[in-house]
Amino acid sequence: MPTEIRVPEMGESVAEASIANWLKQTGDAVAAGEPVVELETDKVNLEVPSPVAGVLVSQDQAAGAVVHAGDLLATVKDGAGKPPVEDKAPEKPSASAAQMPEPTVPPPPPPVAPAAPAAPAVSPPAAPTVRRLARAQGVDLAAVAGSGPIGRIQRQDLGPRAPAVQEPSAPVETAAGEEPIERQRMSRRRLTIARRLVEAQHTAAMLTTFNEVDMSRVMAMRSQYKDAFKERHGVSLGFMSFFTKATVEALKAFPRLNAEVSQDEIWLKRYYHIGVAVSTPEGLVVPVIRHADQLSFAGIEAEIQRLAKRARDRELAIADLQGGTFTITNGGVFGSLLSTPILNQPEVAILGMHTIQERPVAVGGQVVVRPMMYLAVTYDHRIVDGAEAVRFLVHIKEQLESPERLLLEL
Repeated sequence: MPTEIRVPEMGESVAEASIANWLKQTGDAVAAGEPVVELETDKVNLEVPSPVAGVLVSQDQAAGAVVHAGDLLATVKDGAGKPPVEDKAPEKPSASAAQMPEPTVPPPPPPVAPAAPAAPAVSPPAAPTVRRLARAQGVDLAAVAGSGPIGRIQRQDLGPRAPAVQEPSAPVETAAGEEPIERQRMSRRRLTIARRLVEAQHTAAMLTTFNEVDMSRVMAMRSQYKDAFKERHGVSLGFMSFFTKATVEALKAFPRLNAEVSQDEIWLKRYYHIGVAVSTPEGLVVPVIRHADQLSFAGIEAEIQRLAKRARDRELAIADLQGGTFTITNGGVFGSLLSTPILNQPEVAILGMHTIQERPVAVGGQVVVRPMMYLAVTYDHRIVDGAEAVRFLVHIKEQLESPERLLLEL
């Protein structure tokens, strides 16, 4: 009996998706739980598996089509391709045949049990980007031993020189007498990023305030303890754990920056899910460190490392991107000296980090050179007053310039 494969519920705030890639073609055998099609949403890519073993008999959506939860994607027929067994009634013998003596027939040989049908080959677990990379290199994933959990194949399992996946190049058009123009279709994620940024500009009263922080003591502490920290916890001690801890303490002191506007109400959130903006080739994603206030420095660093790797490998789940209450974005990794971040709605504030630069500053009446970083906080002026935002940023500055306070939660 045919089994339908439909678009699953894709989570909060994800209304539609597009067909990114068919992993199985019509006529291909599929195993129960084997991915059949890859969907692209505005947040993550996800694979839709077949609920039963059988043969794919139809693809009901074309590549690039926009689909919604519950739409029909494909049909799998259980045991398709097996020859039908005909149930025929025995024919009545003719009169002449009934008068003839029955010939002596030797007993038939014992029946031979039919060979069991071969089970469909199960595709080993791998992320969509790894599958595309394997196809580009001509690598059979069935012959690769996965090093990830439950044998999941990682990018590095394909070989030390695995190139990045190249998307199909866009056509370059040149009209007579004009310069060449390359036309690229925007991905669903890029379209959504564009839409949400414009919405943030139109719906929130955004304002940005700036300050700068002397990173000398954070850098000294990190330099002193980074080797012992990594040896004990297995992760590197970076700057993000300091900023996450300082942000959480500032949000506790100024709760309106950890809020959401809902019509004529302000929802003050008494939990701290900190989003960390991560740049990927497909665009910016913001995975969330949940209950960051309950994590140690090592816990925060381990979670950042896990989420960043999942983002790079395009393995983020929708749950990884939901529920944030405040976002930190670090343009400094690209060399940005100063910028004004845009709100990640429905959040009402976002912290922007920037590059650390040695600059002359006045300390105790003397001009000294210190590693300085500009900080920026963009906030929704509808519910956050300017004085509150300034004091919030000063609180973060004070925490970072005396990092031992973070350990004592002062």
